[in-house]
Parts: sequence; structure tokens; C-alpha cells
Amino acid sequence: MLIRYFGAAKAAAGTEEEHLDEGPLTLAELAEKLAARYPSPGAGVPALGTVIARSTFLVNETAARNPDLLLQPGDVVDILPPFAGG
Repeated sequence: MLIRYFGAAKAAAGTEEEHLDEGPLTLAELAEKLAARYPSPGAGVPALGTVIARSTFLVNETAARNPDLLLQPGDVVDILPPFAGG
């Protein structure tokens, strides 16, 4: 599974993307796993769990709002925190 991070999620994870060799797991399980993996990025950057709690997810380029959505090993998951600006 490919996880792609954007904005504050990228800063909190310290990477733009990563591959996870896991699955199937639910969107909620993935969020918990990632939050535990990146608990404290450093001064001035919120923990990934905090960012994820406010984020929108795309799974294979489609909005995913159901935390029970079952993800498969070949899926692409984008984590999109709220963006500021106009």
C-alpha cells in the first residue's frame, strides 16, 4: 500500500510517501498505525495523529469517509490535511 502525505501530514511524518507491506486493514486501523508510528515529529510540528484527526483521505483518488473501509495492499492512500489560503 502506498501512503502519500501532503501539507502538515508530510511535515509530521517527515516524508512525502511510504510503502506499507500490510493489509488488508481498515482506514481507521491505518490511521491508528500511522499515528503510533510518528508520535512526535519535533518542535512546532503537530503529531501525525493530530493531523490525521483533521484530515481527508483519498483512496485510489476517491474520497474515503468510512473508517471501516477495507484497504488492500495495492491501494494508494492520500492524507490531505486542511489547507489554508485562497
